[in-house]
Amino acid sequence: MSSVKQLAVRGAVWTIASYGLSQVLRLGSNLILTRLLVPEMFGLISLVYVFITALHLFSDVGIGTSLILNKRGEEPDFLNTAWTLQVCRGVILWFCTLLLAWPIAHLYQQPQFLWLIPVVGLGTVISGFNSTSVFTLNRNMAFRPLAIFELSGQLTGIVVMIVWAWFSPTIWAILMGSFASQILQLIWSHYWNSGSPHRFMLNQEVVREILSFGKWIFVSTALTFFAEQADRLILGKLLTLDMLGVYGVALTLADLPRSVTLALSSKVMFPAISKLADLPRETLRAKILKNRQPILIVLAVGLTALVSFGDVAIKILYDQRYIKAAWMLPILALGIWPRVLCNTGTEQILFAIGKIQYPAFGQLLRFLWTSIGLWVGFSNAGLLGAIVAVALNDLCFYTAISYGLCREKVNFLVQDFQATVLLLGLLAAVLSARYFLGFGLPIDLLLK
Repeated sequence: MSSVKQLAVRGAVWTIASYGLSQVLRLGSNLILTRLLVPEMFGLISLVYVFITALHLFSDVGIGTSLILNKRGEEPDFLNTAWTLQVCRGVILWFCTLLLAWPIAHLYQQPQFLWLIPVVGLGTVISGFNSTSVFTLNRNMAFRPLAIFELSGQLTGIVVMIVWAWFSPTIWAILMGSFASQILQLIWSHYWNSGSPHRFMLNQEVVREILSFGKWIFVSTALTFFAEQADRLILGKLLTLDMLGVYGVALTLADLPRSVTLALSSKVMFPAISKLADLPRETLRAKILKNRQPILIVLAVGLTALVSFGDVAIKILYDQRYIKAAWMLPILALGIWPRVLCNTGTEQILFAIGKIQYPAFGQLLRFLWTSIGLWVGFSNAGLLGAIVAVALNDLCFYTAISYGLCREKVNFLVQDFQATVLLLGLLAAVLSARYFLGFGLPIDLLLK
């Protein structure tokens, strides 16, 4: 077994284990918090984070990706310059939250946004001071400290949220939990820094390298914001905050397969594929093809279970205020399959070989589809139409990625088709068994 493959396998084990624990913690905290806090708070904070995410994505010039891919990524001058840019970015983003708070509060008629957005935005300053060691660990595929970094921050944030909400069930519980997580991760990031402490530096050559590489990263991440947050931006105007909170619960659970593949692709597949990017395209394709098949089989089985029985989980785990999430979940979960296919190494190939324009175009198509589809769907079929429109948007992204892979002679269309047939076959068998055994269908609440 090659060293890269050994690292990838070890990384996959660590990533899956840490992700599994992360999701258990996330689900557990979500169940507790939904009983301590009202749905309106979740709807409110989810809308705020849409705008904070927007600022992050619109200012992403590929600092982290440069540190992973660039051959100079471990040189002191490169690291210090990247860290300086990161700090400056964090501070600038916070000032942006001050400027945006009033117009956003006016647009959504939510006076709380006047103070809530700048307070949440303080997190950009805190994370801006994180050491670049996090990216260096990722570059070197050192997954154990990365897992500790993420899980410790998450656990700290959850404990603070629950304790605060128990004594004071306000939105401050979510805010203080987030701050606690960010501060601990700041400390951890500098603890893992094996080199000299960071110092402020702006090496012009390094700045040019980062910005030159990051231009397509910027375009891609900016379009990613529009594509992935357009649903909440639009639904925030169409739905009540309570219903937006219910939608958020359904989306969070439906997104689990995509989240796990995204974690694997960004932390394991991307660094591993980057080390193989100079191979002939056919050789690269053959290596990915072989290792991708078992992943797709596992994902097809997992997604079948989520679509078929996710509604049962909603009914058991959540109270009646969230019951409408039960029929939303299977529709949204089935819709993420095209994106799951992209997250199993294919999108990462395009990044590794420098063809970022294809993912960028895919995000543009997703945004256009979501923007138009949501309004059309909601106008003609209400909330159901909106949910279906959201569920279908990943098809646009998959089309763009597949086109790019075909152009670069590393396509996986046959394997994707086989995996899709397997998924549909499993779904047909399990849903038929559920129906004939008298347990109905996952969307029965919708049909009543």
